Amino acid sequence: MLTGKVAIVTGGATLFGKAVAATLAEQGANVVVADIDDAGGQASASAAGGIFVHTDITDDAQVADLVARTVAEFGGVDVLVNLACSYGDEGAATTRAQWLSTLDVNLVSAAMLGVAVQPLMAARGGGSIVNLSSISSKCAQTGRWAYPVSKAAMVQLTRNMAMDFAGDRIRVNSVSPGWTWSAIMDTLTEGNRAKTDSVAAAFHLTKRAGDPEEVAKVIAFLASDAASVVTGADWAADGGYSAMGPEQAAPAIPLLMS
Repeated sequence: MLTGKVAIVTGGATLFGKAVAATLAEQGANVVVADIDDAGGQASASAAGGIFVHTDITDDAQVADLVARTVAEFGGVDVLVNLACSYGDEGAATTRAQWLSTLDVNLVSAAMLGVAVQPLMAARGGGSIVNLSSISSKCAQTGRWAYPVSKAAMVQLTRNMAMDFAGDRIRVNSVSPGWTWSAIMDTLTEGNRAKTDSVAAAFHLTKRAGDPEEVAKVIAFLASDAASVVTGADWAADGGYSAMGPEQAAPAIPLLMS
């Protein structure tokens, strides 16, 4: 679906990012992996047959260099996946510095990257930007403030970008994954995928956490011309998490009669 396209993936060194980069490459894209993790970024780029550019996305000069390196290597930009993410969040105890850092990585940098690639996409007759949001954008979660707020703002940023970039035939959408096997899940459970799935079961209709490759396929679709009519939308790739509601998948009414 992406043959001949050039795609930038921020946060591409992560477990999730590697899956996205590999999936885009499988669909024919030339992939540029951007991250601050040099070893992980190089490995991801090599696996995807692309290139790695060390990039701190909170630094505008490094963002400009990322775009310039991409153009020099592949001639332009067709797809941007804003995947890089910070989980810095202490709920009510989150400091001002933590708030600003999380918002800078999760929201402001996505906006700056979008602005940076917009003229290049316009010059090629259009493009696609996919922003990574989260189920946390819609559902309040105890003890978490900065991360969910940043993801909720990402959904609104997606709508606004879609409006302003539409004249250049640039589509902008977001994807909101549910619990997905990723670096944070791997770290918290010390690599125990079975435990992750058992905890996730109560909150997902699929009774498990998602695989990063499953979400990557949704991203690849939105990045492709197959999604030519889709823009300004937030796509749930959450195993039914957002559809379930507070009563989860267990019948509650019978409890009133027991």
